[in-house]
Amino acid sequence: MPSIKQLKKDINNDIGDLIEDIYLWELSNPDADLSKSEKLIDEAILAFDDLIQQVNAVTGEGIKAQFKKIQEAKAKAITALLKKAAKL
Repeated sequence: MPSIKQLKKDINNDIGDLIEDIYLWELSNPDADLSKSEKLIDEAILAFDDLIQQVNAVTGEGIKAQFKKIQEAKAKAITALLKKAAKL
């Protein structure tokens, strides 16, 4: 059975790394428009909150299928955020 604890750690690490990369970008580009990067950080935090909510809602039968769905949602969210971060 998949581990809720490990999934939460993975979500935290992945989104935390992304936010850290955005902060590093902000530090290395002080003259750039930081409103876009701040908006992206807010988006990442919302994605984190949404994914953790989904993990906390896992109950009943078909837990593996629910975890798979959450992992797919995590992958899509991270990919979308990375694409936006690359455009900064």
